[in-house]
Amino acid sequence: MDSNIKIFSGSSNPKLAQQICDELHVPLGKIKLSRFKSGEIYCLYEEGVRNCDVFLVQTFSHPINEHLMELLVMMDAAKRASARTINLVLPYYGYSRQERKAAPREPISAKLVADLVGAAGADRLITIDLHAPAIQGFFDIPVDHLTALDLISDYITKKNIVDPVIVSPDAGRATTAERLANILDAPFAMMFKKRPAHNEAVITHVIGDVEGRTPIIIEDLIDTGTTIVNVVEGLKERGANDIYVCATHAVFSGPALQRLDHPNIREVVITDSLAIPEEHPERFKVLSVAPLLSHAIRIVSDGGSLSSLFKYGGV
Repeated sequence: MDSNIKIFSGSSNPKLAQQICDELHVPLGKIKLSRFKSGEIYCLYEEGVRNCDVFLVQTFSHPINEHLMELLVMMDAAKRASARTINLVLPYYGYSRQERKAAPREPISAKLVADLVGAAGADRLITIDLHAPAIQGFFDIPVDHLTALDLISDYITKKNIVDPVIVSPDAGRATTAERLANILDAPFAMMFKKRPAHNEAVITHVIGDVEGRTPIIIEDLIDTGTTIVNVVEGLKERGANDIYVCATHAVFSGPALQRLDHPNIREVVITDSLAIPEEHPERFKVLSVAPLLSHAIRIVSDGGSLSSLFKYGGV
């Protein structure tokens, strides 16, 4: 790697940042992050970044607003220290579920966050599996939108699941589910649901044959786990076998871990785009996105095509 490449981690997922550096054989940059008594965030780079290409690894996990503000402060410090470029590595882009106005007088918070990081001086964004791919258009800087589908599909393929059916929990995941179905040469089903409130969902219809089959649910994120459990129970009511649940981002708010430790879920396949609690149920399988992100950083640094990272086609 170019000696002018420096990688620093925010406080949201330092383990992932260290794994990325290990993949690239570079040291993790030294940075001091602390809080004043009032809660204000303080940042100090403990090594020079002048004329360097700085990569900031931060993911929008809980507490999301703390981590967002911390990232903005890190960017400002790098800019004022004369960094050549500021590249954000945000495996999970928060506020992505607020990408449109679903009702009058609502914000489009995904656009607001894009404006904030742009105004703070970001030159590039690297992220994984946005909730809506169109969010890329909210930025006025290059966005490298990666996907964990290759990781998940490779793992599921090795399981040699008998009579699988790929299930999209809603219309928004239909394209991803169809791609996974094509990769596994499996049939495809889709759930329809209504949302009486945030983080709540009621299954109304299922399109596709799931009876006697083993469903593989594919999602971009799992938050409280309520929706996934409802989908699982809806599939069981329609005669399906026990279910595999796959998702890129393990947000895991509230009692999500306990909800997902469900007797009808065979395995929960997730990535480490957000920090995963050390104590989690045995049925959880965590796949690392560090190799994917490190390859993207290397390509951004050395040149080349990011399409080489997509085994089964881009996002």
